[in-house]
Amino acid sequence: MQVLRLAKEGQLFERPQDAIKDSYRLEFIGLPEKASYSETELEEKLIEKLESFILELGTGFTFVGRQERISFDDKHFRVDLVFYNRLLRCFVLIDLKIGELKHQDIGQMQMYVNYYDRKIKLKEEGKTIGIILCQNKSEAVVEFTLPENNTQIFASKYMTVLPSKQSLAKLSM
Repeated sequence: MQVLRLAKEGQLFERPQDAIKDSYRLEFIGLPEKASYSETELEEKLIEKLESFILELGTGFTFVGRQERISFDDKHFRVDLVFYNRLLRCFVLIDLKIGELKHQDIGQMQMYVNYYDRKIKLKEEGKTIGIILCQNKSEAVVEFTLPENNTQIFASKYMTVLPSKQSLAKLSM
């Protein structure tokens, strides 16, 4: 039934979770696996290959900007990448992290999302979504840092190299 509905109607986006993946394949940017590169280098590679990155994000994403500045109390912060999703009718903020996700990263994204919801988005738009793209994440850190009813902030892993055939074979067993 679900497959038939999907074939007839296409993918329906009713909640932010419907548009967010938990694993992104970024092999198209050309960075080696587990190399020492910075978040800035990762961002620059993604911008160079923006069309491929938007296709990897999924349906409805449009690029708004990079290093978008947020300022208050004489402090300045920068959101790595800002997109807008036409289907969800909301901003999608992406923060890039090299290595393990930390609870402070989630708190930083919460601040960005709150700022966009309170100062940037229009009343008729949906709540801002934040995605932290990281190489590694602890499900426990995500679970205990975010509230139980969270629908706005997501931590998703990324890989710059596709898994080998042997690794994929082990997963299917």
